[in-house]
Order: sequence, then C-alpha cells, then structure tokens
Amino acid sequence: MALWITDECINCDVCESECPNQAISMGPQIYRIDPDRCTECVGHFDQPQCVQLCPVDCIPVHPQHVESREQLWERYLRLQDGRAATAEPADAAERGAD
Repeated sequence: MALWITDECINCDVCESECPNQAISMGPQIYRIDPDRCTECVGHFDQPQCVQLCPVDCIPVHPQHVESREQLWERYLRLQDGRAATAEPADAAERGAD
C-alpha cells in the first residue's frame, strides 16, 4: 500500500526528510509520494514515519496502490539492492586514500 498526500497538506516540510526511501518530494503545489518508492516504512520502522509525524493527518493509503506487506517488503529489498549497486565498495574507497 503506497501512501498518498492529500490536498490538505500544509507544506510543513516534516515528512520529506523522514522518509527512509526518499519517496516524498515537493510537487507543483504540495508534497507527493512516489508509489514506486513508498514501502510504508516496511524494512525500516513499524509504522510509516510520515503518517506518524504529519500534523494535519493528510497521508492515507492511496486507494489505487493497495499492496500487501509482502509486496512492500519486496519493494524494500529491491530498493536496498539498488542502493548497494550504486554504493562505492569500502575497499575501493580505502585504495583511493593511499
């Protein structure tokens, strides 16, 4: 289940920095959540951090992106694999320091 920021958003900037998947970004008028990156914090936290911190309660489950916990876990793993593939190996960084 990807989350969704409704037009009740007040652009308080709290949610964007709390998203461990960088799924939240500023849209044309309000923040938006990329459903391809949102895992509802599965793999990171027990509860979605944006929902927990939103002062106006404007982040429900997106009705067009309802997913199981297993699907969210698979997305989390895929996102982590992508991060690992783009990260510089530690030994390469150490060699550059010589």
